[in-house]
Amino acid sequence: MNPAIVFEPDGYLLTGPKLMGRQSAGAGFLRAAVQGRGDQPVRAFTPSAKSAEVFRSAVADIDPAAATEWIAGHRLDLLAATGLLYRPDQLLGPMARQRLRAGPAAYSLCGVTHTLATAGTLDAIAKILVEPVMPWDALICTSKVALAVIDAVLDREEEHQRWRTRQDAVRDRPLLPVIPLGVHTDDFAFADEERQGSRTALGLGDTDVAVLFAGRLSVAGKAHPYPMLRALQDVARDTGKSIVLLLAGQTFNAAIRGVFESALATFCPDVRPVFVDGKDFAAYRGAWAAADIFISLADSIQETFGLTPLEAMAAGLPALVSDWNGYKDTVRDGVDGFRIPTWAPAPGAGDVVTRYFEAQPNGYDDYLYRSNTAVAVDMGELRARLRDLVLDEALRRRMGAAGRARARSTFDWRVIFRSYQSLWNVQTELRRRAAADPATQAWLSRAPASSADHMGPFDTFASYPTRHVAAATIVSRAPEATPEAYRALIADPLLSLWRASPELTDRVLAALEAGPLTVETLAAATGVTIPQMTEVAARLAKIDLLILATGPSPV
Repeated sequence: MNPAIVFEPDGYLLTGPKLMGRQSAGAGFLRAAVQGRGDQPVRAFTPSAKSAEVFRSAVADIDPAAATEWIAGHRLDLLAATGLLYRPDQLLGPMARQRLRAGPAAYSLCGVTHTLATAGTLDAIAKILVEPVMPWDALICTSKVALAVIDAVLDREEEHQRWRTRQDAVRDRPLLPVIPLGVHTDDFAFADEERQGSRTALGLGDTDVAVLFAGRLSVAGKAHPYPMLRALQDVARDTGKSIVLLLAGQTFNAAIRGVFESALATFCPDVRPVFVDGKDFAAYRGAWAAADIFISLADSIQETFGLTPLEAMAAGLPALVSDWNGYKDTVRDGVDGFRIPTWAPAPGAGDVVTRYFEAQPNGYDDYLYRSNTAVAVDMGELRARLRDLVLDEALRRRMGAAGRARARSTFDWRVIFRSYQSLWNVQTELRRRAAADPATQAWLSRAPASSADHMGPFDTFASYPTRHVAAATIVSRAPEATPEAYRALIADPLLSLWRASPELTDRVLAALEAGPLTVETLAAATGVTIPQMTEVAARLAKIDLLILATGPSPV
C-alpha cells in the first residue's frame, strides 16, 4: 500500500539555508515513494495549498508522469479512504488527536525517528503513552540504538504514570520496527573517468590519499573534529604519505568555519584540507568520486542514524567510523570498514548536565557540547586502522567493494521502501482485525469525539455567553434584512472575512419571510446541519440581520 504523506517543504526539500540529515532523509524517501508508487497517485496531506503546489512540483521533478493528489488538512474522510498517514518525524501525538474526529481506527499512523536529543522530541515520545496512539500505529526506529532510546523513555514514562495514577495498567505502545534509512545507490556509481576527473578538479595527484569527511561541520551537533585531525596528522607524519582531507559539508556561520580552519592549522598541519560545499550537489558528488577513504567519528547524542556511511558504501569507499549510534548497524567492522570503539560516562553520571539543560532549555548547543566532549574514541585503535587504510590500497578496494554490494542489497531505497510498504500492510491488517472484534469496537466507540485541546471554541468557552444559540432558539428576520443589505455589508473590508455565503444567506432570509423559525427548522429548510445553522444564525445576528430569542417554539 501507499500512504498519504504529511508534507511541508522543510521536511523534504534540500533548498533551505541549513541542510540537515532529516531533510536528506526526507528527500530520499520522497524519491522512493514516487518510484515505488505502482499505479497509485502520490498523496500529500497538508492544510496549505501552497505546500500542495510545492509537492506537485517536487514529484514532477522526480517523475513527470507521476500523478499526485492533495488531501487538505481537514479531509479526514479522504485519509480514511487512503488507510495510512505517514509523517517524516516522531510526532504521532498531534496526528492521533486529530484522528479522533474520524475515529481512532479510521486509519493508521506511521512516523520515523530522527534526532532524539531535544527536550521537545523526548517529551513527544513520552506522551505517546497518554495520547490516542493505537496498536496499529507505528514509529519506525532507524537504528537499534534509536529503539533502545525510545524503549527507555517509554519505560520511564510508564513508571511515572503508574505512580501518578496509582494504577498498574500497562498502556499500549505503537509498533516499533527497526528499519534503516536508505540511499539511492545509483547516485554514487562512478566510472573511472569521473573519479579521475574529480581528483583532477580537486588538485589531487596520483600519490595523494584523499580522506573524506561528509556532513555538517559542527563541533557540537555531529562529530567533534579533534580526534580525526589528530589521527590524520599522526598517520601522515608516521607514514610519510601525502594525505588530503576533503571536508564536504556546511558550516552554518563564519565563526564555525574559522574554528575549523584554525584547528586544521594547529592540529593537522601536514594534511592539506579542501573544503567542498555540501549544498552544491555536483561538488558534493565530486568529493565522493575523488575520495579513497571515508571517515566519520560521530560522537553527538543528536545523531541517531547517520546517512553518510551508507553513501560511502554506495561509493565503494571503506568507512572508518566511530562505534556509535546507527553506525553500529550499517558498517560491518573489518568488512566494509572499521568501527572504532567509543567510551562515554555510565548512566547516572550526566545528572549535572541534565539539571542545567532542564533549567536552561535554550542552552541546547551547550547541552550537546557538554555531552559529546565526554565521548571518547579509542585513539590507538583509530590511528592503527587509519594507518592500515592509508598504506594498503588493496584493503581499501576490498572493503569498498564489500560495502558497495551491501549498500545495493540492503540499504538501497528501493529495498527500504519495500520494507516500509510491508510494515504498512501489517498496520492495515491489525486495524482490520480490530474493526472485526466486537470487544475492541465497543471500546473504540467510547472514544471522545475530539481531544481536549481542540474541543472547539463554543465547547471550550461555553461559559462565556449569556445564552447559547441551539436547536430550539427562535430566529426571526430583522426589519432591514435583505439579500442586498448582506452583500453590501460583506463588501466592506471590516466584514470581508464573513464566512456565511451570500447564497446561504439568501435561503435563510427567504425561509424567514413567513415568520420566525427555530434553528432546527431553519436548518432543515435551508439544507444545512443544525451546528452549521447555529453558527450562521449567530453571525447574521451579530450584524443585525437576524433576531435571536428564547421562548415557545413558533407554530
